[in-house]
Amino acid sequence: MTYEVKNAIMQGDSSGENFKLIDPEGYFKNRDVLIAIDSDTLITIQILIKSILKNDFKKWNEITNFSDSESIASLFIKLGYTKEEVAKFLNEL
Repeated sequence: MTYEVKNAIMQGDSSGENFKLIDPEGYFKNRDVLIAIDSDTLITIQILIKSILKNDFKKWNEITNFSDSESIASLFIKLGYTKEEVAKFLNEL
C-alpha cells in the first residue's frame, strides 16, 4: 500500500511577515488555504504513517500511557522500533 504526504516549502522573508510557497510539483497551486508544519514534524508524521502501514497493530494496543507533553517521535520507542529501523524508514521517504 502506497501513501504519500504531499508537501511543499513555505519560505519566509527577512521580516518574518511574508511567505513564499515553493511548490515544484504544483500540488497546491489551486488552494486557498494551506497549513504549515515544521520539517521535523512532517518527517515524523511520514515515518509514523509508514510504521502504521508495516505494523501488525498488536503493539499499538500495548501503548497505554501517552502524555500530551511527549513527542510523537517517542511512539517509535514505545512501539519497539530500533534506531536502525527508524533509519530505514527515513531512507524510504
